[in-house]
Amino acid sequence: MSLVAIEKLNIELSGKEILTDVNLNIEKGGMTFLIGKTGSGKTTLIKSLYGDISVNRSSKFEIVSFNLKEIKDYQIPFLRRKIGIVFQDFKLLDDRSIFKNLEFVLKATGWKDDKKIEDKILEVLHMVGIEVNLDTYPSKLSGGEQQRIAIARALLNNPELIIADEPTGNLDPETSIEIISLFEKLNNLGITMIIATHDYNLILKLPGKIYKCENKKLFEVIRK
Repeated sequence: MSLVAIEKLNIELSGKEILTDVNLNIEKGGMTFLIGKTGSGKTTLIKSLYGDISVNRSSKFEIVSFNLKEIKDYQIPFLRRKIGIVFQDFKLLDDRSIFKNLEFVLKATGWKDDKKIEDKILEVLHMVGIEVNLDTYPSKLSGGEQQRIAIARALLNNPELIIADEPTGNLDPETSIEIISLFEKLNNLGITMIIATHDYNLILKLPGKIYKCENKKLFEVIRK
């Protein structure tokens, strides 16, 4: 079963051609890496996957059962409930504790039972391998700890797909390896992954397909 099916996708921003004739198929449970230099279009492609950039020039553009060629604005929140998104700069709310950061997401998506909310928060924190005082604020955590919290947030609504855009970009090499290994662990649990990174060497030892954005094209990198 394909969670992502893209055929002949073209992306333009402000009249500038970013990517042309993109074809991408990702099966349920797969691990996929997007690589490319800054400005190559990989972040633009990532944003198009969760509806942050409108796309109407493609033969086919489907993701987690949504047709992005025809998606309406009111449907985008429902699309994003099926996708967990992880950012380079974490995007945690600095004025709220770790617990309140995670609680906010659950309440925003309809959770009401306080006990179930607490249980779910403890579950996802265990999944990402972090033990932290839930009253702690993000600024008191290391970059690696903040990214683990961000990954936990992405897991809250049991997403079919996790999309991570440069998730190790603000981390030191040792912590980067730990975070990539965490993604591999989550993938082994059956969660489909798309990870955009500029660090090719970091992903070479991991399973999965590698695609490269270059010269406005997307092509698969054949492993040696």
